[in-house]
Amino acid sequence: MSLPIVECIPNFSEARRPAVIDSIRQAITSVPGVSVLDQHSDLDHNRTVITFAGVPPGVEEAAFRAIATAARLINLDEHSGAHPRIGATDVVPFVPISGVSMQECVEIARRLGRRVGGELDIPVYLYEEAASSPERQNLETHRRGQYEGLKTEIETHAERAPDFGPRRLGLAGATVIGARHPLIAFNIYLTTADVSIAKKIAKAVRFSSGGLRYVKALGLLVGGRAQVSMNLTNYHATPLARVVEFVRREASRYGVEIHHSELVGLTPEDALVDAAIWYTQLDQFEPGQILERRLSQALGGADSEPAATSFLDALAAGTPTPGGGSAAAYSGAAAAALVAMVARLTLGRKKYLPVEEQMESVLEQAEVLRSDLTGAVDRDAAAYQALLAAYRLPKESPLEADLRAQAIQAATLAAAQVPLEVAGACVDVLDLAAQVVEHGNVNALSDGASAAAIAQAGLACAGYNVRTNLVNFEDRETAASYQASLAQLERRAAAVEEKIKSLLEIRGGITTS
Repeated sequence: MSLPIVECIPNFSEARRPAVIDSIRQAITSVPGVSVLDQHSDLDHNRTVITFAGVPPGVEEAAFRAIATAARLINLDEHSGAHPRIGATDVVPFVPISGVSMQECVEIARRLGRRVGGELDIPVYLYEEAASSPERQNLETHRRGQYEGLKTEIETHAERAPDFGPRRLGLAGATVIGARHPLIAFNIYLTTADVSIAKKIAKAVRFSSGGLRYVKALGLLVGGRAQVSMNLTNYHATPLARVVEFVRREASRYGVEIHHSELVGLTPEDALVDAAIWYTQLDQFEPGQILERRLSQALGGADSEPAATSFLDALAAGTPTPGGGSAAAYSGAAAAALVAMVARLTLGRKKYLPVEEQMESVLEQAEVLRSDLTGAVDRDAAAYQALLAAYRLPKESPLEADLRAQAIQAATLAAAQVPLEVAGACVDVLDLAAQVVEHGNVNALSDGASAAAIAQAGLACAGYNVRTNLVNFEDRETAASYQASLAQLERRAAAVEEKIKSLLEIRGGITTS
């Protein structure tokens, strides 16, 4: 079983006073179970990004201490820099890494926001997955007018009211807190000092003004060079190489070139591998061809044991968890991975150019589902452990017995909720499997069909766990609602399964009983 890990990447409006950054970093590392992974400071931006990770409670506490330290040491009235900002701690995103769902990161963001607003008297805005409304999802919405503009508008404009904290700005400004998927902070420097060119390119490349999906961009002057500063919010759907080539093409229009690029903080390894594959045209590349990965598997000993083997060993052990619910989630994640594989085998092939956009969408959705279902493996086990703990509560007095009964009912509902969510995700995977069976690379037809079969198995396993947990649930109305939701998912899956059978026969001559 993997340890629950959350990543946090706060941005602080300071880079020119090392002692201030050291104090913030010390506040983070003062929390046990939290490790700083990276620190990036830019003097022109006057901004520092610190990446840290650890168990969820520790990361949440470390973020609070960092915000409190920054509020004490940074005065926004005295701050200047190229990068937009509204606070001493400008933005605090939480990212699920392993054994943690996006919803859990949303809850962390909201708890922290409430605490920062209440204890530190700092206005807090929620964004991305934690946003209080769709209109508040984008970070740019909250940064509009920057610190100076927000000073007035927070008191006079209803739409600028914070989610937590006072409707006034102190010297620490405001803080934006949220939950999101991993992103790549990526900057491209041009062979010119003309910032207007960078701004034009940024406008062309960013999605909000008609550019590439999942790209946010600004044009800035940094270190005497024009810079296109970007956030890539989904590198699977909009790869790094595509962004670089887009910027290169736009730059050539103005008679300039790319001078160099830089990463701010960390990036997933696969993003760089995908870029290398694109530039070298290694269409038949396999991840196992990377020397270091192969050596790690061969020489790494116990630490290199594949996650699948570790999970299966835990599943086979004589312990209550992980059990059938975790196996259901694991099956769904495997099905989503197969769908992603077929989508990748379809993308970039001339024969399948008409479905390129659809396959990119399928790939994006499959990866999100794979992440969610992988996290559900541990969440299901944790829910059942909580139920066992409720049954172990004392019941000697009437009050204790009543509290124990309430705890059992609450834990039972939670134990049914997780597999119901898994069931829904498995049906979503099944829908995607139908798309790759219908439009994907015909050479991977059996892989798409296998994804569908495994997703069906995950749905069936999850269904057993939902129904088992509801047998003794006292609120029969709620139990009936859960049962109805499950039945609806099963009907939807049955219809998709029939469609897939027809598609297999049409595209591959494969008949099933």
